[in-house]
Amino acid sequence: MTPKRVRTERAAPEDASREAVLAAVREFHKIRFAPRPFVPGQTPIPASGKVFDAEDMVSLVDSGLDFWLTAGRFAESFERSFARRLGLPHALLVNSGSSANLLAVSTLAAPELGERRLKPGDEVISTAVSFPTTINPIIQCGAVPVLVDAAAPTYDALPESVAAAVTPRTRAIVLAHTLGNPFDLEAVRRIADERGLWLIEDCCDALGSRRGGRLVSSAGDLATFSFYPAHHITMGEGGAVATGSGRLRKLLASLRDWGRDCWCAPGVDDTCGKRFQWRLGGLPAGYDHKYIYSRLGYNLKATDMQAAVGVAQLDKLDGFIAARRRNFDALKRGLSAFEEHLILPEPTPNSEPSWFGFPLSVRPGAPFAREKLTAFLEGRKIGTRLLFAGNITRQPYFKDVPHRVAGDLSGSDRVMRDAFWIGVYPGITPEMTAYVVETFGEFFRTL
Repeated sequence: MTPKRVRTERAAPEDASREAVLAAVREFHKIRFAPRPFVPGQTPIPASGKVFDAEDMVSLVDSGLDFWLTAGRFAESFERSFARRLGLPHALLVNSGSSANLLAVSTLAAPELGERRLKPGDEVISTAVSFPTTINPIIQCGAVPVLVDAAAPTYDALPESVAAAVTPRTRAIVLAHTLGNPFDLEAVRRIADERGLWLIEDCCDALGSRRGGRLVSSAGDLATFSFYPAHHITMGEGGAVATGSGRLRKLLASLRDWGRDCWCAPGVDDTCGKRFQWRLGGLPAGYDHKYIYSRLGYNLKATDMQAAVGVAQLDKLDGFIAARRRNFDALKRGLSAFEEHLILPEPTPNSEPSWFGFPLSVRPGAPFAREKLTAFLEGRKIGTRLLFAGNITRQPYFKDVPHRVAGDLSGSDRVMRDAFWIGVYPGITPEMTAYVVETFGEFFRTL
């Protein structure tokens, strides 16, 4: 399907020349990226990967021909379309999912939030089964991560563990929907509301997942996304922060764009109509508003070329999600024969995950270690991945990080020792999933 093009006014000769270039791009894609047959045992089956077509390349080259190298028309189009897709009024594009998490947590530390702001020494609840950059922004903002347990078969934190971790020093909850499996949003939102806490949903692995019929991102004060090639749509690098709050949106935009007070888009001047009439801080009256900085910010913007790929990828998101669910269901059916030794994943109740991967755990007492199974699969070109940091408190960098453990992390330790995941991304065909199931069978026949 040809996506809706992001248009701009051009002279007719330029338009004709551009269309000729884009037609050549489509022809190039047909030659360079022609489908290749699957050969069992020879063709790799990655755990994750990008899926793209000629229109993604056309959109990328279309933006490149503008030579507008920062955020521009494609970035604006993506932000509007993505927010509409989520059913939220605001989405801000950034350069990665990790930056999205950094921006979201940093926003909660803004002085404008008054007594609710996140201050050094305050506590933020998260889970020990995590990707590092879900946790790291808490540390980078001077707060203390409070880690609760997670375990198979859902790999998500339990609401009762979150509730038990709250103290008078707690200011926020930051939880990821692990591998696309939604945590109990309703219960965690209730905890946040009852205790006056912020809630950040890390949706980097969960674009399109639903809980109680509602999209993830709908319950949090802020929600973060990643568009790395492994994720549901890709820009190569890229991410986003979404919110329903205009107040938080203003802070997000400022912190993303160097901490500036001005809200003009790149290449635009005097949106406020009084560019040289402001008096803020200790600056002289009339200091150029474009160079007034009211917050300790970053430069986390994405480029228009990244956004152009995202614009085209959004048109395919529904198909991508359907393919992920199809592959997950095929693996669940096929691998159910091996449940004596493997813990298969379970969706959290009342949820419809948009699966990022297919997690498995080797059962206690199984006659093999995880490493034996993953080495067998890798030897047959089936990609495997561990569940990110496992128990993050065991990671080398974490030994000097101030943190608090709430309760017991025995489930996280079992994830660290026994869990791994395999791919369900849309580039995996039914032929490939059948081969994966056959290979598991081959492994178990060797025991």
